[in-house]
Amino acid sequence: MLEQTLAIALILGLAPVAPEPESPAVIRVATFNASLNRGEAGALVRDLATGGNPQARKVAEIIQSVRPDVILINEFDYDAAGEAARLFRSNYLAVGQNGKEALDFGYLYTAPVNTGVASGRDLDGDGKVASKPGDRGYGNDSLGYGLFPGQYGMVIYSRFPIAADRVRDFSKLLWKEMPDALLPRKDDGTPWYSDDALSVFRLSSKGHWDVPIRIEGRDLHLLVSHPTPPAFDGPEDRNGKRNHDEIRIWSDYLAGGERSRYLARSIGVERLDPPSEFVVLGDLNADPIDGGSANRAIQQLLAHPSVDSSGIPRSEGGPEAAGEQGGANRDHRGDPAFDTADFDESVGNLRVDYVLPAKGLRVVRTGIFWPRRSAPDARLVAMKPVATSDHRLVWIDLEWPKK
Repeated sequence: MLEQTLAIALILGLAPVAPEPESPAVIRVATFNASLNRGEAGALVRDLATGGNPQARKVAEIIQSVRPDVILINEFDYDAAGEAARLFRSNYLAVGQNGKEALDFGYLYTAPVNTGVASGRDLDGDGKVASKPGDRGYGNDSLGYGLFPGQYGMVIYSRFPIAADRVRDFSKLLWKEMPDALLPRKDDGTPWYSDDALSVFRLSSKGHWDVPIRIEGRDLHLLVSHPTPPAFDGPEDRNGKRNHDEIRIWSDYLAGGERSRYLARSIGVERLDPPSEFVVLGDLNADPIDGGSANRAIQQLLAHPSVDSSGIPRSEGGPEAAGEQGGANRDHRGDPAFDTADFDESVGNLRVDYVLPAKGLRVVRTGIFWPRRSAPDARLVAMKPVATSDHRLVWIDLEWPKK
């Protein structure tokens, strides 16, 4: 079934909806956890069937305000036909919102994710195997938390052709196959997950895709994922450790050689040559200073020798929000200008969304769409009357010279 739906997704990615645009001097790459998820299968398709959904209109207006050439959207429910992804493109992005200019994304890519896929095992340790979609227990026992298959999925929109036939998908990698994995243990030192559970438990909570896009005869590799948040567990820190190892996938992949051998085996090849021109992007659910991450999880990428993490996107709205909200923000040590998520007072606002380019790609500009409350577009991130998302769109501009 997964293979069948993946084949459909690949066809979607390959569809030549529009000719390749002329290569610009600068390309804008963005990520946005847009919270376009719903509580039941098919609900997002119904909401996007017309152009009138208030949340989707605000999400589209934010994207039209920033005007990326390529964007990853996290928390976008996946359906096997790719209908929701097409409807959002045609009914929202391709229609000017509130006076903004429409966007023409000629290419999209979406594929199955592990969220809401039943494991048939007791993964949350409550002594039961939940099998009814829609229950919280079902989500906890799924390969990635989700009330139904495809919840919290991912979609990429691009002005440039997507080489869907060359996508590398590491989503089926079993957690136990990662060397020295941070597999959680109970208080008595015994493994949290049984051998039977680990025989099916995939490391990726949603998906890990290397998606090449073709610009002027060269590939820019989008390394996209959405690791589980390091929360909603107990002292065993099973989600925190999983988050760490999900981020580690990209660290090992970019290191290549022996460190990526297990990733090569997971997709049936002997070895993997890491891409030289790439961007790691997505909601990685890990702040470099604050929050509950395990073992400084995001430093695996921020300090990676192949990654340029020097240009940190910032906003004016982040510091204002942190100051007004107080709570845990008072104890945070990180610069609130770098925050990308507006969480509740007990957690505080954090930097969890990233667009990290390869060293050697020149970053021209960066930004976070988080206006000050006095700005005209501040209504787009306000939680009332219609909530958009608790995350903010993050973008960078990369110089991409012609050959």
